[in-house]
Amino acid sequence: MSASAVFVLDLKGKVLICRNYKGDVDMAEIDHFLPLLMQQEEEGLVCPVMSHGSVHFLWIKHSNLYLVATTNKNSNASLVYSFLYKLVEVFTEYFKELEEESIQDNFVVVYELLDELMDFGFPQTTDSKILQEYITQEGAKLEVAKSKVPTTVTNAVSWRSEGIKYKKNEVFIDVIESINVLVNANGSVMSSDIVGSIKLKTMLSGMPELRLGLNDRVLFALTGCSGDKGKTVTMEDVKFHQCVRLSRFESDRTISFIPPDGESELMSYRINTHVKPLIWIESVIEKFSHSRVEIMVKAKGQFKKQSVANNVEVRVPVPSDADSPKFKTSTGHAKYVPEKNLVVWTIKSFPGGKEFLMRAHFGLPSVENAEMEGKPPITVNFEIPYFTVSGIQVRYMKIIEKSGYQALPWVRYITQSGDYQLRTNT
Repeated sequence: MSASAVFVLDLKGKVLICRNYKGDVDMAEIDHFLPLLMQQEEEGLVCPVMSHGSVHFLWIKHSNLYLVATTNKNSNASLVYSFLYKLVEVFTEYFKELEEESIQDNFVVVYELLDELMDFGFPQTTDSKILQEYITQEGAKLEVAKSKVPTTVTNAVSWRSEGIKYKKNEVFIDVIESINVLVNANGSVMSSDIVGSIKLKTMLSGMPELRLGLNDRVLFALTGCSGDKGKTVTMEDVKFHQCVRLSRFESDRTISFIPPDGESELMSYRINTHVKPLIWIESVIEKFSHSRVEIMVKAKGQFKKQSVANNVEVRVPVPSDADSPKFKTSTGHAKYVPEKNLVVWTIKSFPGGKEFLMRAHFGLPSVENAEMEGKPPITVNFEIPYFTVSGIQVRYMKIIEKSGYQALPWVRYITQSGDYQLRTNT
């Protein structure tokens, strides 16, 4: 079972818009939502599911809105939350920004969307590209447009329209990996993992069948290929776009699908592995009798020499009362961001194997106890094109279409920083 009703509320708990799908929960029950939430906040025990009698509230917060689903059954909570986040995604694609004002300015369209997105408490058409074919933002056109619902909605392939034509048929594949690393003050990696996604930009005519092959370790085991273990990866928490045939993937690890038109995320995955920090940071922070502080930061690229990290930002925390900054860098430039108590050292191009230095000098006019401020970590942002830290590779992309046209697949690899923190001693 899924949701009985869905509400959009402002931060004061006022209902801006709602849709009753099943009629088995009193709509006045929503009046209990905000008092329950405030009570939990006071107790420091905020929970994503709250109950009042037999009615359960499943909620998320976005911008200055609460999106709340109610149910009195033992519903599939993960399905309800997926739907609420999908609501946010669709509304954002329609209105650019999802906030109280965009809901108030688009009541008619929002009601139409709520009707199409869910039926009798179960999610239905949730692809915004398809919805935009017959639910437009021009109110006058709305009824006319709705009189002819595209066949896509009733097709087995509900994410792609028929009759798509391109002069040049191409597929762009982006393999994007984010590295999450936490390094303690002694230089030991406390936690690390890789979060990846494969994104497509599809410009193909007709209804093509695509088959994507990766250097997946399970595939090598299934096919009896020993393979070089260094060239295979084990992916966890794999999530696919609805277009992927899951039964085919489970039987022979083939990622087979009819793609959505334009941009989409084909799949996401996580690799739980020990990751050597790609950009290693050493820092020395010296304070002199509360009169000045000197910071020395050394950054080293611990990735292969033929790769280059772009737009590297090393963010170094400084005391809140620091002033009179002076900087010296061996490359790039450093600036003081007083509103965030940070020195931001920017290096546009950072080749692998290279080492750079930044020195900063600040005055400390006050004599407040620095221990009260804690010790925020140094954080690093970067992007390395043509490189994946996991070693994942697109081995092939086959494109089959009944007209037999030739299409070009283009593959690009990008590694970037995720939650990348290095703690300091001082």
